[in-house]
Amino acid sequence: MKFTRYQQFVVALLAFLQFTVILDFMILSPLGAILLPELNIATAQFGLLVSVYALSAGAAGLLTAGFADKFDRKRLLLFFYTGFILGTALCGLATSYHGLLAARIVTGIFGGVIGSITLAIAADLFPLEMRGRVMGVVQTAFAASQVLGLPIGLWLANHWGWHAPFFMIAGLGAAVGFIIAWGLRPIDAHLKVKNDRSAWQHLFKTVSKPVYLRGFAATILLATGGFMLMPFGSAYTVNNLGIPLTHLPLIYLVTGICTIITGPLVGRWSDRIGKYPIFFGGTVLGMIMVTIYCHLGLTPLWLVMLVNVLLFIGISGRMIATSALISAVPDLKDRGAFMSVNSALQQFSGGIASALAGLIVVQTPGGRLDHYGLLGGVVVAAMLITLVLMYSVHQIVQAKTKTTPAQVQ
Repeated sequence: MKFTRYQQFVVALLAFLQFTVILDFMILSPLGAILLPELNIATAQFGLLVSVYALSAGAAGLLTAGFADKFDRKRLLLFFYTGFILGTALCGLATSYHGLLAARIVTGIFGGVIGSITLAIAADLFPLEMRGRVMGVVQTAFAASQVLGLPIGLWLANHWGWHAPFFMIAGLGAAVGFIIAWGLRPIDAHLKVKNDRSAWQHLFKTVSKPVYLRGFAATILLATGGFMLMPFGSAYTVNNLGIPLTHLPLIYLVTGICTIITGPLVGRWSDRIGKYPIFFGGTVLGMIMVTIYCHLGLTPLWLVMLVNVLLFIGISGRMIATSALISAVPDLKDRGAFMSVNSALQQFSGGIASALAGLIVVQTPGGRLDHYGLLGGVVVAAMLITLVLMYSVHQIVQAKTKTTPAQVQ
């Protein structure tokens, strides 16, 4: 099945939209080596900076879930994206740790809902047989933020301070917002399906449906790896692996380019051989590389880049396959609510994981991060459990496809 020109435009727009949202979250990781000494904060406080975004995003996702299927998805997207841009600008205007903390809460309230709306739009406009390719392109935003966003953000931070990257993201977001308003057509097919529940009834029915609960359970542990490892990635690379801060942009650049190349390929393979086999392979690769990465000592630059590339290929494969598979679980009339609750649970679990990571990892007076091996063990254990939970989701989708194929379109 080939994409129409409008579908190609939508995929590109969703990918660029995700690029700005993911970059806003990821930018804190490379800025960690700058923010820890400049704001004079401990690792636990930095972990809180990351987790409050996720926790506020999770709360917003739950509060909006009941209303997610009551509005045109384009209008809903524009509303939350505008709030996300304003929150990011507030991060750039912050002058203290507490000011930045408050700004991250505002950004999380709006930005955390955007991912669920994006997934709902992708599921509304593309059949399951195409969603692997769609997610393969959309999820390359994760890699693109490394190739373009993080190096540029680090360069701006090194020359004009840590505020500059947030202003860059807000400016890009404003441009994307105009494109959404101008080029995206209304997305309201779900409004034509009879649904006379109130917002709270709709939310309750969604979170209490047994089939949906299995999907939610799989999501809870899915974000653990990224939220636990990424916040301290730059500080670990500099202080434990012995890589100079000036070389961090090169690591992100190489890793991002490789992931951009493999992302669409993984999406195409997931459409051909199945979403769960790709998820399984990505998880196994991820567990191996997490174990290696978290036990490295002083390491040459080339080896750090190789480990990072393989690790992110595994993570990317998991994200692409999961997004496509999870999108087939809810019915059309529940899709917005399901995606909102699913995103909220992912954010909550990620926020808790990030806070726990800040408690597990301890920075010594010399700057070295201790207990990183223990952190890696926790991540690997979560990945193993998720393998089992995602197989359950795979069985749900297989059953739906065999009995009522139209429900997964």
